[in-house]
Amino acid sequence: MLQTVLRLAVVCFPVSEIAVAIVKRGSRAAKVDDRGSMRLLWLVIVPCVVLAIAVGGYRAARLPFSATIQELTAAGLLLGGLVLRWAAILTLGRFFTANIAIHEDQPVITTGPYRYVRHPSYTGLLLAFLGLGVFFGSWLSLVVLMIPITLAVIHRIRLEESVLVNALGPAYAAYCARTKRLIPGIL
Repeated sequence: MLQTVLRLAVVCFPVSEIAVAIVKRGSRAAKVDDRGSMRLLWLVIVPCVVLAIAVGGYRAARLPFSATIQELTAAGLLLGGLVLRWAAILTLGRFFTANIAIHEDQPVITTGPYRYVRHPSYTGLLLAFLGLGVFFGSWLSLVVLMIPITLAVIHRIRLEESVLVNALGPAYAAYCARTKRLIPGIL
């Protein structure tokens, strides 16, 4: 049962991300200022996943956990990340875009997961990739996934926050002063 749920989550993860990229692009009502960051994310993510799969089979890099612990951890991280990401997307509603875009009437959202962190959809994305790395069962897969993808996400967050501060002004700056980016109370 656990393996079935885990495999389903592994399949749903890329399908979900492709759907978000296609369906939630900035509308005509939004001013897009992405600066190629969505393209960069995909250019980092795809080869990292392929490489993580390729190195996942190296015996010397296997994670030191039982199969059950590994599957539970992978499922928890992957499903938890997807739930958090979708909670963030649904909380923003029409204001969520896959590319960096601002609607003319966009407010600062501080409800749902946004009351705890400024970028819960990225926190969820990174948790899901962490779960995927655990699923592959290799510390090398974890490194290959997490370091480049985290760096690409941090780059995107910096661009996004610049756009948000310019568009939303003091209200967003005040929100930034009291709310961490990715991990409540820490980072």
